[in-house]
Amino acid sequence: MADPPTLKPLVAVGQVTSTPDKELNFAICAGLVREATHRGACLVFLPEGFDYIGSNTAQTLSLAEGLDGDLMGRYAELAKEYGVWLSLGGFHERGQDWPTTQRIYNCHVLLDPAGNIVAAYRKTHLCDVELEGRVTMKESSFTNPGTEIVAPISTPAGKLGLSICYDLRFPEISLALRRAGAEILTYPSAFTVPTGSAHWEVLLRARAIESQCYVVAAAQTGKNHEHRTSYGHALVVDPWGAVVAQCHEGTGLCYAEIDLNYLHRIRQEIPVHSHRRPDLYGTVAATGLAPVP
Repeated sequence: MADPPTLKPLVAVGQVTSTPDKELNFAICAGLVREATHRGACLVFLPEGFDYIGSNTAQTLSLAEGLDGDLMGRYAELAKEYGVWLSLGGFHERGQDWPTTQRIYNCHVLLDPAGNIVAAYRKTHLCDVELEGRVTMKESSFTNPGTEIVAPISTPAGKLGLSICYDLRFPEISLALRRAGAEILTYPSAFTVPTGSAHWEVLLRARAIESQCYVVAAAQTGKNHEHRTSYGHALVVDPWGAVVAQCHEGTGLCYAEIDLNYLHRIRQEIPVHSHRRPDLYGTVAATGLAPVP
């Protein structure tokens, strides 16, 4: 008698409209985590700025906390209560150098079901862009860049590679994470409407195709405050480049099954990883990350 089919791990990808109101933001995110676990998700992804989006630099800095602060403690309790992994992308972190720099880090935190911080990636590419008459952002004016890429972390859904938003524009980081064994790449984001409508989906699909990984992108959506509107369209792309889940307008979740057998079949059928020519153009690798066959 044949064995019953094995259930594939289910992930939930969040879309929210964060404001400067941290309590309201937490209540909304906690509700999404609760909903996702009731649907059987083993891992819930929340976007960049899930904690808050400040209306100006002074407010952004004043609301920031350390990883040992109250808010991260509440998310740790949430993970424990529901027995779920939480990908918390883009936490405004006051690091150990806060007293001397008065600058923060944009930190992607991964919590396990016991509420432990198992990884913390600090955004390495800061978003300094100026679209004349439309968008001006200078993240480097108040944020320190991270100094390392974090090795992929084993989760029930697969090996997770951590990135944040603007990192999406740099294929080097996705290729380095793939070389280090990643099966799922994450891009929790707060894309603007002009850049999102032009580049969001095509970049996410490109990262999935070139790395042959699942790509998961939680997103901010709608009017965060009077000076900012986010693009939304949180989605999941499979290793073939197909969009397999996407959020509609407003706050909510989309769900996707992670099929690692399918991923490894694609890698076997089109083995681009082994076809690379480092003798011609070098190897994309990150300092401290060991390659995985």
